[in-house]
Amino acid sequence: MSTECNEPRIAGAGSAPLPVESDLRADNPESGRVALVSKAVPIGASAIALAACGGGEGNSGSPATNSGAPPISAARKPQSEAEAARFLLQASFAADAGAISALRSEGFEPWLDRQMRQPNDVSAKAYFEGRGFDTVDANRFYNGTTTGDWMIWSQLLSGGNSLRKRFALALSEFFVVSLSDIDISWRGPAIGEYWDILNRNAFGSFRTLIEEISLNPAMGVFLNTRGNRRADPRTGRVPDENYGRELMQLFSIGLFELNPDGTPRTGGGQLIETYTNDDVTGIAEVFTGYDFDYSQTTSFPDPGNPGRTVAGVDFARRPMTADPSKWSRPRTEGFHSLEEKRFLGLVIPAGTNAPDSLRLALDHLVLHPNVGPFFARQMIQRLVTSNPSPGYVGRVAAVFANNVQGQRGDLGAMFKAILLDEEALSSANVNNPASGKLREPMLRFIQLARTFGVRSASGNFEVGSLSDPANRLGQSPLRSPSVFNFFRPGYFPTGSQTAANNLLAPEFQLVNETSVAGYVNFLERAVDMSAGFLRDLSLSYSAELPLAHDAVRLVDHLDLVLTAKQLSPSVAEAITAALGSIAVQESSAEPEKLRRIHAAVMLVMASTDYLVQK
Repeated sequence: MSTECNEPRIAGAGSAPLPVESDLRADNPESGRVALVSKAVPIGASAIALAACGGGEGNSGSPATNSGAPPISAARKPQSEAEAARFLLQASFAADAGAISALRSEGFEPWLDRQMRQPNDVSAKAYFEGRGFDTVDANRFYNGTTTGDWMIWSQLLSGGNSLRKRFALALSEFFVVSLSDIDISWRGPAIGEYWDILNRNAFGSFRTLIEEISLNPAMGVFLNTRGNRRADPRTGRVPDENYGRELMQLFSIGLFELNPDGTPRTGGGQLIETYTNDDVTGIAEVFTGYDFDYSQTTSFPDPGNPGRTVAGVDFARRPMTADPSKWSRPRTEGFHSLEEKRFLGLVIPAGTNAPDSLRLALDHLVLHPNVGPFFARQMIQRLVTSNPSPGYVGRVAAVFANNVQGQRGDLGAMFKAILLDEEALSSANVNNPASGKLREPMLRFIQLARTFGVRSASGNFEVGSLSDPANRLGQSPLRSPSVFNFFRPGYFPTGSQTAANNLLAPEFQLVNETSVAGYVNFLERAVDMSAGFLRDLSLSYSAELPLAHDAVRLVDHLDLVLTAKQLSPSVAEAITAALGSIAVQESSAEPEKLRRIHAAVMLVMASTDYLVQK
């Protein structure tokens, strides 16, 4: 698959290729609006957009905060239910009464520490094994993607450890692998192992994470590492450069050199590129000679094709190997390049084997000064705000560089720094139009499910891809349309007030006339799970039923758990007035109460005060 910078597509059938980032301002129509204003920044929005093709964008907004302020004290506690709910909606997927109470009692950091100590409750592997989805039988689960969708919705819509899962989901939008483009057997378990890697390492080491990702079979297929061979002068074959390029451009250092606070470094008024084509050629040789590890794989008769066999599932989970004796067709020699390898100032001597080449390459890459600010800025964007100040990025990047114990790349410490920073916690930013971000469609659905106690009739969470913006949600987890994620970190809707104020709004790359109407239609069917593609799910409104007869109290309750009390008085009044047309008494039957509750939830979640998360 090609991954040139002008090839990402908006999710949904029939969508057109996006222009290259440097052309976004001139060619993209305005696709939405959000009330974001801020003073101009030193580098223009067009340069920021260019950097967003994978490199370091400049700061594009200055939220109201002291950029030199230290991270918040561990003693700080939420002073209100709204403050607690706001934090929970940044750190996890939903804010229920129990979580709000626990957070207010414990305080921000102790609550985070307790949550981070908890392992994932049910892994993707356990999901597949427990349901027989990794068994070769007449169902032929090995031959499709359906169970992969069911698995990820099961993980996100239900179960504990929502903090860990929230961070893993953010990581999945940085280290992208798409279920839509993994053409192997056992695609469900393969993407499940990738998800388990993100979960296992969400609070661990960046260095460990990036190695496990590099050797993962799903990634190996997605970006062509699997089967990548050393150069052959006789045929003109050269190593595939796909993974090596994206590892630098998207997964570590970006296109342009950055200052420690994430702002671009310049030379002679120009952005400075982080790597050259020679660096791409050099690092590509590191990722040669790898293939699936079949050393423990058993083959089974193919139920749908007599006379053929199907390899068991384990090869789709085991890290790829450069040992040719473990391949499906064992060989006496491998395909790893033994030539000298050079990139980014590193020289790997000739004759170095594949595991040592990988170790040296990743050690060198992770130490690059760009990694901290490049990675930190995008994680802040996913969790807190589209336009973090340089000070905010710098503080988080500093924690990535050194967790105070001398460790680089401590993801748990970095995520804590993101959530506990004054720029994230400050209540002043609730009213700051330069702060916040558009809620991603999949996060809205996950919040709906978790807030109102979703249940699966089958226990499988049988929800397929929701990528279609016209008839579904317009976004589905682990189904990015390209390696560039669902949207670029440097995107802004052209011709908008956002662009005029040099602000970014990445999620707005998913917004267009089709997706806006599609979301409202989806929401109308999702609040009561009446759509056929949601038939396996049901919601419980047990906490809302006692409030249904009192529209003011009902809206006030939903305002807390869905928006963290961010509905403006005028919007809350308009929703309350609209509910008045649905006559409900305290003695009314449950179906009548549910009708009003469904309408209230839909109106809140369709409001701009909800859609822009502060």
